[in-house]
Amino acid sequence: MAIWVKICGLTTREAVEAAVAAGADAVGFVFAPSKRQVTAAQAVQLAQGVPRRIPRVAVMLHPTQSQLDEVWAEFRPDVLQTDVEDLQTLRVPMGLSVMPVVRNGVGLKPDLQAPPVGRASARHQRVLFEGPVSGVGSTSDWNSAAQLARTTQLVLAGGLNATNVADAIAAVRPFGVDVSSGVEASPGIKDPARIHEFVRRARAVSERSS
Repeated sequence: MAIWVKICGLTTREAVEAAVAAGADAVGFVFAPSKRQVTAAQAVQLAQGVPRRIPRVAVMLHPTQSQLDEVWAEFRPDVLQTDVEDLQTLRVPMGLSVMPVVRNGVGLKPDLQAPPVGRASARHQRVLFEGPVSGVGSTSDWNSAAQLARTTQLVLAGGLNATNVADAIAAVRPFGVDVSSGVEASPGIKDPARIHEFVRRARAVSERSS
């Protein structure tokens, strides 16, 4: 089965169009403080023309309820991506799926099963496995990720690029991969050619192993 690919931290229409053309399965817009941060209004503009089959992911970090409500009201994302502990207290709107973020295994139970996500548990389909800090190009703990990938749909993030994505997929055997800084020409600005190359290499290795 072809691996699921998410291109995250999109800030330009050119980058969004490249992600769609390359065959990405999801596109991510960052609402947390970052060089890639966008407003809900900007996300609406950027996502125009994205086919409905491609989920639009709102990437947040410890948002307040009012911040989540604002993004939901104006942008209407398909998926909320935020740290697993955030989902214990947030009231996630009906119709919004969630993808909890776990960081190098922090927050996992001793048996490395996927953690509960409070009120949003019914809409929890997969987990994003990330390094300690998002968007800085640091590789996550592939050994812990591989253990978790045996029991849940794990999306591997953290320091991925076209050069190492084949090794990452072989080591972890994830459901999907997520890239942001690894396809940038400069911080916050995606390179369409790097987006295409990342997706091509990720799909090539998953097809060889299927």
